[in-house]
Amino acid sequence: MGRSKDSASFSTRTVQWLVYALFRCIEGVLWLLPLIVVWCVGRVLGTLAYYIGGKYRRLALHNLHIAFGREKSPAQLRHLAREHFKSLFANILCGFKLPLMTEAAICRHVRSVGTQRAQAAFDDGKRPVVNLVLHASCWEILTQVPSMYVRGHKAGAIYQPLRNPWLNALVLRRREKLGYTLFDRQAGFNAPMKFIREGGQVGVLVDQHAGDHGLWCPFFDRLASTTTIAALMAIRTDAVVLPMMVYNDGPARWRLLCAPEVKADPSRPGAEGLTLAINAAVEGLIRKQPEAWFWVHNRWKTPKPHFLLSNYRRGIAFPPDYDLKRLQPFELLIRSPNWLGDACMAFPMVRAIKRGRPDLKITILGPDKLEELWLSMPEVSRYIAKPAKEGLFAVARRIKATGVKFDAAVFCTNSTRSTLEVWLAGIPRRVGTRGSFRAKLLNQIIKPPKVKIDKEHHAHRYLRIAKGIGADIEQPGLWDSGTPPASTTDGTIRIAVCAGAEYGPAKRWPLERFATVINQISAQHPQFRWQLVGAPKEKEMGEKLSAMLPTAPHENLVGKTRLSELITTLRGCQLLLTNDTGTMHLAAALGIPTVSIFGSTCPIETGPLGDRHTVIQHKIECSPCFDRECRFGHYNCMQLVTPEEVTKAVLAHFSKPSP
Repeated sequence: MGRSKDSASFSTRTVQWLVYALFRCIEGVLWLLPLIVVWCVGRVLGTLAYYIGGKYRRLALHNLHIAFGREKSPAQLRHLAREHFKSLFANILCGFKLPLMTEAAICRHVRSVGTQRAQAAFDDGKRPVVNLVLHASCWEILTQVPSMYVRGHKAGAIYQPLRNPWLNALVLRRREKLGYTLFDRQAGFNAPMKFIREGGQVGVLVDQHAGDHGLWCPFFDRLASTTTIAALMAIRTDAVVLPMMVYNDGPARWRLLCAPEVKADPSRPGAEGLTLAINAAVEGLIRKQPEAWFWVHNRWKTPKPHFLLSNYRRGIAFPPDYDLKRLQPFELLIRSPNWLGDACMAFPMVRAIKRGRPDLKITILGPDKLEELWLSMPEVSRYIAKPAKEGLFAVARRIKATGVKFDAAVFCTNSTRSTLEVWLAGIPRRVGTRGSFRAKLLNQIIKPPKVKIDKEHHAHRYLRIAKGIGADIEQPGLWDSGTPPASTTDGTIRIAVCAGAEYGPAKRWPLERFATVINQISAQHPQFRWQLVGAPKEKEMGEKLSAMLPTAPHENLVGKTRLSELITTLRGCQLLLTNDTGTMHLAAALGIPTVSIFGSTCPIETGPLGDRHTVIQHKIECSPCFDRECRFGHYNCMQLVTPEEVTKAVLAHFSKPSP
């Protein structure tokens, strides 16, 4: 084992040395060439890279679309991307050439603007300076010409060590030769802070994705994780914050700009306010010459695993008076369950996810029969209806036809087919629970509970998915719409009755017993009005039940309502009397109390949740069996439920205070 490790280490060092040797050979060639020739060669290489570097071309176009998609046409964005690749490669090659030149020779290719601001800071009681550094144009210039912008201060730099020790040592020697005091970023920030307090001038990179430790704030009107290091260092050392930007200024020529001091808005003091001001200043500098900035960096990276932002330590911040309507949305696709009841049990998950970040826009993909259901939720912005027999590629085309660039997708389904549909649509982040083959199509898998749960409610399964992407699933108001049951002015009480169950007869309480309950209550309480509801296939069942209610005031709506009309009907009722059905879950999701009769199924897994719901079940040896039809033919579990106990449960809802 020891020899194996030594061998691997030797192999790594060998590769690193060969890379170092190759780099020095390239430098040798560049040393022989005039700077203008190096610049021209870089432009040619950049043009080639644009056409053959598909991954980076797509990333650059994606980032440019975020930044300028509202202002520029697709053709203009492609032109800007090509110019960026030319600028990037020309400046990278020139950056390799510059350390081989003298500072005086470099200065002949650079003109400076605004560097008197650093001098003014020094003259003002030798105030230290924090320079905001951007990856723009030939940013290597900032390391090669300190005499152009350092005015009296001691020059320092924070650096990220290179993995290649030979290249890292080479860079350090060259920086120190120019008079910089260097601070390893991995060693912390105490040393550079002390250096700044003693009158130093230090540059800090501020334009990269800051990961889980950043402050989420708008950058080109899209939330991005932004470093707070520069702001914290400046506040704690009372330093002047001066942005530094390098612009292209002609063939092999550059303009070094020291921009005006950045200050926090008086209404937002502290590191958060200063970071917001820094972010705005950086965006303004980039807009002046967008092709010069580093667009092949994933600035708007989707964090993993928590792309919902409510639990991040630094949180989200907006500049004063920022119009949230300007904020570009984070587009999330949620694959709905296929059944009405299961879809309703996913409502708490969707509510929790929606509250996870202010820029979130939710699209639901699911069966066409559920479109009206999902669009009744204020949290849902759009619905992609999927016909029952549509093929994989047709569904993928349907997703793409929306014209929306989805950032992520979440699956409530467990099937490989539904995952394939979204994978074919090219959505980059796909989140779901582990399946068989589908696990290979997911790039974020929600792990099962550490302690195995024998019976887990479907709603809690869906909420685990929401928690896995960063949602707060303990917040109030997730379990119903918050709308209290409707009340009437004439004293009548409306109760909906769903006596069917599409799943099969094993879930159906006998019609005669439903009729007994309705007739008994109506005889004693004439203010009750009954609404019979059900699916289109249950129309005959509705007519039979209606015929059993000769004196009970009722309306037979079974098979006669669209889903949206059923929602309206339920919202007009004070209670639903039902079997274990999708209508039961719909009522629960709408905040309507229910009395539910269970037999072959398990209320622990699929029952309505909350204090306003009553479940009646008599368990026997074979229940829950989840059969569509009773294997013994006599439905004992349903026969044990009596009309008297159901009548008592219904009336009990109107004898206790409303929750």
